[in-house]
Amino acid sequence: MQYRTLGRTGIKVSAYALGTMLLGSPVGNPDVDDSIRIIHRALDTGVNFLDTADAYSIPPQGNSETVVGRALRGRRDRVVVATKLGRPLSDDPNERGASRRWIIAAVENSLRRLGTDYVDLYQVHRPDPDTDVEETLSALTDLIRSGKVRAIGSSTMPASDIVEAQWVAERRGLERFRTEQPPYSILNRSIEAEVLPVAQRYGMGVVVWGPLGQGMLTGRVRKGQQTDVRRAAFMNVFTDARRLDVVERLVPLSAEAGVPMSHLAMAFTIAHPGVTSALLGPRTMEQFDDLAAGFDVRLSDEILDQIDSIVPPGTDAGALDQAYRPPALENSSLRRRPLDQRGAA
Repeated sequence: MQYRTLGRTGIKVSAYALGTMLLGSPVGNPDVDDSIRIIHRALDTGVNFLDTADAYSIPPQGNSETVVGRALRGRRDRVVVATKLGRPLSDDPNERGASRRWIIAAVENSLRRLGTDYVDLYQVHRPDPDTDVEETLSALTDLIRSGKVRAIGSSTMPASDIVEAQWVAERRGLERFRTEQPPYSILNRSIEAEVLPVAQRYGMGVVVWGPLGQGMLTGRVRKGQQTDVRRAAFMNVFTDARRLDVVERLVPLSAEAGVPMSHLAMAFTIAHPGVTSALLGPRTMEQFDDLAAGFDVRLSDEILDQIDSIVPPGTDAGALDQAYRPPALENSSLRRRPLDQRGAA
């Protein structure tokens, strides 16, 4: 296992991290004991970086954090633990976002579920347009100074928002986001255009999610073949013709490289100098063992060049269901003046 420095925090993390979204989850692996065994297997293979969130594996709230906390009993000091806040946890409008009010409550809930008195990396799960970033950074700074958090980060944040947060932190004397957690895979390379260069400029660690393209880069999803209906209903990505066409072009390339497509996809993400670690989210022990067999895979420049010819750098092949979209792109009313203010047609 390779170990890399997480931005400029000085914290060393494994090049592959274990994402726990599917562990203890009704849509993933509901068997808590088996989920704990998967975490232990990951630690035994050299993974020292675990990523979770208060919104994972609900109901009940924070079940993924609870599973991680149980798995780390007696091992906590040797593991870098990251968690997140911000996604809606209930119908209560204040149990979400990145306000000071919610940050202070959410961290206490996460610490209790994780069974620890600090988290190594506390991340804002998605941008919160309703909260001033200074308010967010001020609350997170207090958590660092109190010892409850070691470092803070953002997740799926546009490059412009990353720059704004860095400037606000500098001008107000606040702790700054040390990491960003964006989506990144052969199918989704748009972060190469702005997010990765900006993160590198500010010395931020980058922990990417979705390196297997939400399951499309495992080699099990092929054009014209029956797909797992349950997963297809959960993530509507398996019928996108553009993504399926890329998969078909990657099949012979993975054969040429002499590795399974999943290992090709994994190795691609950590080959970029701006990427610190890639999150893997297995549902079963079998899936984890298959992924772990690819930890040592390295891709040649020739193979990387061929990937570039299939999906050009800085571009996406099709849509990513869970990517962040600014409110104005989701809500048409934010793009239109009131009728009486539009003037003559």
